Amino acid sequence: MDPEVIVPKKPTGFSLFQPHMVKAAVFLLIIMLLFTVLRPLVIVPAGHMGVKLNFGAVQQPPLNEGIHFIIPLYQKIVIIDCRVRKAEHNAAAASKDLQTITSMVAVNYHVNQASAADLYQHVGMEYENTVIAPAIQESIKAVTAGYTAEELITKRPEVAIKTSEVLAKKLLDYKIKIDRFNIVNFEFSAEFNKAIEEKQTAEQRALKAQRDLERIKIEAAQKVTQAQAEAEALKIQRQQVTEDLLRLREIENQRLAIEKWNGQLPKVSGGAVPFIDVDKVE
Repeated sequence: MDPEVIVPKKPTGFSLFQPHMVKAAVFLLIIMLLFTVLRPLVIVPAGHMGVKLNFGAVQQPPLNEGIHFIIPLYQKIVIIDCRVRKAEHNAAAASKDLQTITSMVAVNYHVNQASAADLYQHVGMEYENTVIAPAIQESIKAVTAGYTAEELITKRPEVAIKTSEVLAKKLLDYKIKIDRFNIVNFEFSAEFNKAIEEKQTAEQRALKAQRDLERIKIEAAQKVTQAQAEAEALKIQRQQVTEDLLRLREIENQRLAIEKWNGQLPKVSGGAVPFIDVDKVE
């Protein structure tokens, strides 16, 4: 008889190297690689809009905030920031009296969410340098030309409002809205600053001279008034002095003199009786 051949039995326990488990792991790895490389999921952050491109062609409408699925290689999402942003620019212009003015302006603006795709299609991502900066320059020049250099200082709020209105109209076609417009600073030439300083000094001197003149006029008027009052008082006194009043005062003086007399006549040589003028007796 042939000897008995013993065939070893396959283990029946669990193993990570079973064919179906290996296939599942390979499949998951491939999926992870596809998600990592192809990125079929796109997240649009809060305050942004996503512009979908199909082989570079802009699609409407733009995507809202959240997670979106795209077809890799075929579709692409461009993120547009629609939050309020700040742009600061210097603008040189000439005033109505031909003074050179350099203005520093600050503009707060935001992109209309519904028009994000149109803005990207017609302007692109550099819309601040392409659209906003030139519009600020043009608006400043247009408004500044209507004011003198001094008026730009004294009427600064009015100038800012008008400039904001002009700028808002220029950006309306691009669906960019102006939230706030501020003129941070006006800078003038050294010659103009010196002229302004000299003018202010002259005005202060003129104002002081005018005040001194008014003070002198008031003091002179007071003296005239006082003199007129004194003259009027003397006039009234003269009008009140009558013959009866003079006689009454004469009699009163005599009475006072008699009251002061001690009854003794003054002594004179020759035994004559002296004549006494009672008007002169004290």
